[in-house]
Amino acid sequence: MFFWYKLLSYLFYPFSYFFLHFRRFKKKEHNLRYKEKLSEIKVERGSGYLVWFHVASVGEAMSILPLIDSLKEEKKINKILITTITLSSSQILNKRFEGDEKVIHQFLPLDIPVFVSKFLNHWKPNLAIFIDSEIWPNLITGIKQKDISLLLINGRITKKSFLRWNLFNNFAKKIFNNFDLCIAANTQSEGYLKILGAKNTKNYGNLKFAKTRTDSDKQLNSNLLSQIKIRKVWCASSTHYNEEILCAKTHLELKKVYNNILTIIIPRHINRAKEIKDQLSKYNLSVCLYKDSGKISEKTDVLLIDAYGEANKFYKTAKCVFLGKSLVDSLKSDGGQNPLEASRFGCQIIHGPNVSNFSEVYEYLQSLNIAKKVNDIEELKNLLIEQLKTDKVINSEVIKKIEGYGETTLSNVLNEIKIYISK
Repeated sequence: MFFWYKLLSYLFYPFSYFFLHFRRFKKKEHNLRYKEKLSEIKVERGSGYLVWFHVASVGEAMSILPLIDSLKEEKKINKILITTITLSSSQILNKRFEGDEKVIHQFLPLDIPVFVSKFLNHWKPNLAIFIDSEIWPNLITGIKQKDISLLLINGRITKKSFLRWNLFNNFAKKIFNNFDLCIAANTQSEGYLKILGAKNTKNYGNLKFAKTRTDSDKQLNSNLLSQIKIRKVWCASSTHYNEEILCAKTHLELKKVYNNILTIIIPRHINRAKEIKDQLSKYNLSVCLYKDSGKISEKTDVLLIDAYGEANKFYKTAKCVFLGKSLVDSLKSDGGQNPLEASRFGCQIIHGPNVSNFSEVYEYLQSLNIAKKVNDIEELKNLLIEQLKTDKVINSEVIKKIEGYGETTLSNVLNEIKIYISK
């Protein structure tokens, strides 16, 4: 199977430039930096010990920030390279590490042998760390051929992806056996990784419980904050296609009870903001974009967030947060988004039934009585009506438990990484 995968990647090679140009036209690639995916690299490596982290998108990028903050203090490490795939993750990381001489962001090259070889020859990482479910066969094979230690951190294998990998079990074992260490995000993933051939597997819990040092310092500007504080507010975060319409319908029902209700929608992909605004306007809702928040008024129904990295500012104010990708069709997509950031700000977490991506996280939050499941918009409306009867009260004991769990997970994962750095 690996032979055929490699052959197909070679066959795709002549079309890779056109493929990226098409994605650039669709605004899914950076206008200038898309060539990094062809291993056209303009940044010098520099000398010394380099640790390379690879993440796919925003959630995974956020999850490694506590690791990066800690490893920056390690004297042996001269550079930390972070590669991503999506535009959104690059925007967040570039903003987060702007001016930081120790941390470099690049886009991951396409998994084609010629690009992989050029990338590895340029960066020469001393340690490679993949996050979550990022498995690229040519890249992984290239790393091990160069005798670079390779770790999978916060490894997450859903049932759907496990079944796909297990169809080609020998191929899977050839790939997963290359990892020197796999730290699973949950018990289910730990079991799947062992079946798929991971030779050294551990489970310390989900790294996304770990708290980022600086995120909580962000504040809304005083004008916008004063407009929001006088309203009944709920937030729908990390929403996906069609969930915004569910939010619009819920808002109309809530308005019958609370005439000063304000719905804040934070879509998973902000490039959909104009499309979402047009959809919501069909329901005769007054929608204000965050970038135009100076125009917000008491008549505004929905504040639509069209900028990355702003969610925590709204979690501070909102009592209830509905987490998206949980009321969409689970047959088409693995469900759920990370609820931990909202929970750290004392929010009541609401989610749909499709949360397989974070099932153990939601179970833990339910045990603390801060997460509740709804099956449809009728249940969502009823729960919000009940919750919004009272103002937000932060339970500091619950937050301490969540942060304590995260600190233990982070400490254990860091200790494992440092073993390989010290070799």
